Amino acid sequence: RLSQQALVDCSWGFGNNGCDGGEDFRAYQWIMKHGLPTEDDYGGYLGQDGYCHIDNVTLVTSMKGWVNVTTNNEKALMLALFKHGPISVAIDASHKTFSFYSHGVYYDPKCKNDIDGLDHAVLAVGYGVLNGQHYWLIKNSWSNMWGNQGYVLMASKDNNCGVMTAPTYVLI
Repeated sequence: RLSQQALVDCSWGFGNNGCDGGEDFRAYQWIMKHGLPTEDDYGGYLGQDGYCHIDNVTLVTSMKGWVNVTTNNEKALMLALFKHGPISVAIDASHKTFSFYSHGVYYDPKCKNDIDGLDHAVLAVGYGVLNGQHYWLIKNSWSNMWGNQGYVLMASKDNNCGVMTAPTYVLI
């Protein structure tokens, strides 16, 4: 497994802010310049900022670039998930309703979906329908104690919280 913590600790110089937020493309730029170590070598995800120590580890992978999935296109995001696996998406995570989510399909009409309103990077890992409501299965980074064991069923209606605004995947 590749180290998530290395990105939290080390991509500050590229405009990210550790546990206070960041953007996927800034992490991609860091990986393209430095590579990424394994979890065994660097350390597992801590859920908090740490000290960057990549000089003491072996960087085992890099990436060639990334692809922007067509914005606001449900079918394009579904196809990208099917063909490429988990997709990085930015969302508006600023609402208390999101912070305290625990089950069901999450929908908040106050949730922003414009690029400037998005403040948190997460992974879209699937999609489905629950009780007639279409949703994206989203893996958050706030531990498995948050939400539904670390996941949220994010309503796809109205591009809720911006899931379809800026989806990307990497090219290895």
